[in-house]
Amino acid sequence: MASASAIIFDDAGRVLLMLRADNQHWGIPGGRAEIGESIAQTVVREVAEETGLRVSVKRLIGVYSDPARYSIAAYPNGDTVQFVNVCFECVVEGGALCGSEEGRELRFFDPQQLPANTLLAHRLRIDDALARREAAFIR
Repeated sequence: MASASAIIFDDAGRVLLMLRADNQHWGIPGGRAEIGESIAQTVVREVAEETGLRVSVKRLIGVYSDPARYSIAAYPNGDTVQFVNVCFECVVEGGALCGSEEGRELRFFDPQQLPANTLLAHRLRIDDALARREAAFIR
C-alpha cells in the first residue's frame, strides 16, 4: 500500500511532529494514498488534514519499504498491509497549526532532542532528511 510522509522544518531547523491518537507516539505527518491521486498529492492532502498547514513538496528524501523497519501494519478490521512510504521534505505555504482526530498535539522539536516515544521508522526518515543527501535514500 502506498503512503507518503512529510518532514517539515521551521526557520529554527526544528522538525514538526504530531502526537498520534492511535498509539500515543510522536511521528511525522503522513498517510496512505487515495485512489486517483499522485504520491505528491497524497503528502499535501495528509499534511493539510493532520496539521492544518498548506505545503508544497521541496524534495524527495527517500522511499521506505523494508518490512524490518515497521512498514507492516495490522488494522482493527483484520487487514494486514505492507506499506511503501515515500517521504518528502515539504515547505509551509500557509495555513495554521491545528490538531486533528489523528494527531492530538503538534509541536516542533530540535531533531537532536526528539521525544523518547518517537516512532523508530520516523526517526530514520528525520535522520535521512538531516543528511541533506542529493540522491534519495532507498530503504
